[in-house]
Amino acid sequence: MLPLEGVRVLAVEQYGAGPFGTMFLADQGAEVIKIENPNDGGDMSRAVGPHFFVPGDSEFFASFNRNKKSVTLDLSRPEGRAVLHDLARTADALASNLRGDVPVKLGLVYESLKHANRRIVCAHLSAYGRTGPRADWPGFDYLMQAEAGYFSLTGEPGAPPARFGLSIVDYMSGLGLAYALLAALTAARATGAGRDIDVSLFDMALFNTAYQATWYLNEGIVTGRLPRSAHPALTPCQLYRTRDGWIYIMCNKEKFWPALCTKLERPEWAEDARFRRFPDRLRHREVLTEMLDRELERRTTGEWLAHFAASVPAAPIYDLAQALDNPFVTEHGRLQTLPHAARGSYRMVASPVRCAGGEPPARPAPALGQHTEPLLREIGYDDARIRALRDAKVI
Repeated sequence: MLPLEGVRVLAVEQYGAGPFGTMFLADQGAEVIKIENPNDGGDMSRAVGPHFFVPGDSEFFASFNRNKKSVTLDLSRPEGRAVLHDLARTADALASNLRGDVPVKLGLVYESLKHANRRIVCAHLSAYGRTGPRADWPGFDYLMQAEAGYFSLTGEPGAPPARFGLSIVDYMSGLGLAYALLAALTAARATGAGRDIDVSLFDMALFNTAYQATWYLNEGIVTGRLPRSAHPALTPCQLYRTRDGWIYIMCNKEKFWPALCTKLERPEWAEDARFRRFPDRLRHREVLTEMLDRELERRTTGEWLAHFAASVPAAPIYDLAQALDNPFVTEHGRLQTLPHAARGSYRMVASPVRCAGGEPPARPAPALGQHTEPLLREIGYDDARIRALRDAKVI
């Protein structure tokens, strides 16, 4: 058994952050039921290109929605909310990622659903929170990176402000949503009462400034960008030149500095007073960078990685193709193949959570409304009622 088998989650979600989070739940066995509006094409990411397996079948959508089910339901209609309540009676949790003022309007909060199911957990992901002056503001990942300081920390000094190359705030917040839902679910199973629980893109972006925020709040230190993507305090921890390109070395414990000196056949560097401890090396970072460049340019990146092996933390600088074609990825179960009705199959990066004794499911992202009728029949709807809902465009 996977850890979340038997857990049913209703997901009123769209685009990236929320679906990324609930996919973690689905990958661990939860039954995640996407609720999508039948009258507007469902989750907007179904139409996000430019790459489609077949026309109308977005690879973007597939990247966030494997192992889920899809039910079409217009929650703006009273009839749709009645169906939601019937589904909620069978569910453990509801997850949403909508603008902050929308969950109350659609009846997705605990106050609206507790009459159907006292134990249900309602986990919400919004841009800026469901309360406060920005509750009705739309918001997206890059905006959070900009306002939370990420642009000022990314890239080389003197270059224009730069965002992360990935939608990192979306992904962190989605994982935060999954964590929040499971935390509240744990309490609901202990007490018999559910609740609302919230996470926002902005709060998660701010929270992940971590120790650099602590430095500023207590010491007034404003961390900025450093050459070669260097760590603000620890060295050697940055890019260095090799014969054929670059290598990233990360000696973030004191024991790795003498290990690096030994591997470079420069053991005397470890005893040099300029480089003995982290503060010493930080004061002399520029000269140390020049010295390390000279040594590392004697071999290729691949040769150094083989030489360092388990002794010195180091990594090559790959583009995305090299990263995904890496034998450490392709030969050790880090990719997953899923069936596809038209294409035959497609590949995705596998779940990073590995569960002893349970094989991860490998079901493709659902078609819009694929599971509507089976799930409605499961909760007792007959042919006439389903037909009436369909004729009224509620499902």
